[in-house]
Amino acid sequence: MVRMSVLADCLKTISNAEKRGRRQVLIRPSSKVIIKFLQKMQEHGYIGEFEIIDDHRSNKIVIDLTGRLNKCGVISPRFDVTHDEIEKWVVNLLPSRQFGHILISTTYGIMTHEEARRKKTGGKILGFFY
Repeated sequence: MVRMSVLADCLKTISNAEKRGRRQVLIRPSSKVIIKFLQKMQEHGYIGEFEIIDDHRSNKIVIDLTGRLNKCGVISPRFDVTHDEIEKWVVNLLPSRQFGHILISTTYGIMTHEEARRKKTGGKILGFFY
């Protein structure tokens, strides 16, 4: 079976492990986008520490789960989002304005929708978590 999206696979695995009440989850393969996505999730406190294990292939990641994550997902295809359209996506994807984050890949790197709004930049929408 061919993997279509490594990021989608990763987020679905995390979501399933969180629903089952697991404390740790093993993700493979790893990619730069997955690592940046996990760093943003960790920055906002949705996951604990994660460790990248080098297996001389495509690496593995062990993530400590905190139990705070309700849902995470990937948006496929990666739609173009202008700075004006970010609000529309927030309304469609997130349950409330108070919590949840949408990650956008911009020319300044991967950032949340709030950072993109502050910098007045658009990009391609990667996924969301809350």
